[in-house]
Amino acid sequence: MNRLSALGFVIPAMLFAVVVYLTAYTVETGNVSVERTLGKVNHEEQLQGLNFKMPVVTTKREFSAKEIAIDIDDLKPKAADNLSLKDLDVSIFYRVPQDRVSELIVKYANSSARGADGIYLPGYGLVTREARSVIYEQVSEIDSLQLHKQREILQSAVQSELQERLERTDPGDIMITRVVVRALNTDPSIEAAIREAVEAEKRLEAKQVQVEIAKKDAEIEIERAKGIAEANQIINESLTAEYLQHEVNIALQEFADNQGSVVVIPANMQGFDLILDSNQLGASRAAQ
Repeated sequence: MNRLSALGFVIPAMLFAVVVYLTAYTVETGNVSVERTLGKVNHEEQLQGLNFKMPVVTTKREFSAKEIAIDIDDLKPKAADNLSLKDLDVSIFYRVPQDRVSELIVKYANSSARGADGIYLPGYGLVTREARSVIYEQVSEIDSLQLHKQREILQSAVQSELQERLERTDPGDIMITRVVVRALNTDPSIEAAIREAVEAEKRLEAKQVQVEIAKKDAEIEIERAKGIAEANQIINESLTAEYLQHEVNIALQEFADNQGSVVVIPANMQGFDLILDSNQLGASRAAQ
């Protein structure tokens, strides 16, 4: 009797454990589960935590709704000047909204990829194909000598163009969160040309500085000349006939006050009146 009682307890417990194993499952944070019953996909995604499904007839597959990274390496696109890059490595980051996973995997049945942790990545193949095409297209818009300087522009252009393409075919299903150019290596001959271009640009900048200095020096000389001209103009305007007469009189008075020495009056003193005081006039008559 004890044995039968034990079996009566163990067997139901085992059956219950089997049922729980076949029906219950958990979904990790940031992921969703898509169930398929007898081949039909349930478009109501199962969210994180404990979930239940019908045993045997219902299968489930867990998909990532987190940000997914795609590394596209060893690309050799041609730039706008028809020169091919030696190596271009780009990472594309995207995510699929939780409520759009089931629709996406139904529409692109073979587009999902299985990650190293066993979680499936929705739309992985689709994004990879479109991204490669967009990268080649955007690189062809920039000269090879400018790619190093315009890396951020290239990243932004790839992100916006890729998002636009995906929106045209699958609006709201895939969001491109960022694009990172990890490596951009041009042909060695192009690298040499880039170095020469940088050196030439530095020389040009130095010449431009010298030109600006020369311009400033010229401006200083012009201002100095203007100052001298204005000063001369002021002096010339102040040299009136009366002022000149005054200066001549002072000079003649100094010449006359020389204790009997000879005073020479130039013959061209016409037009100037000699203004002498009485003492000087008497001295002049006595000398005569």
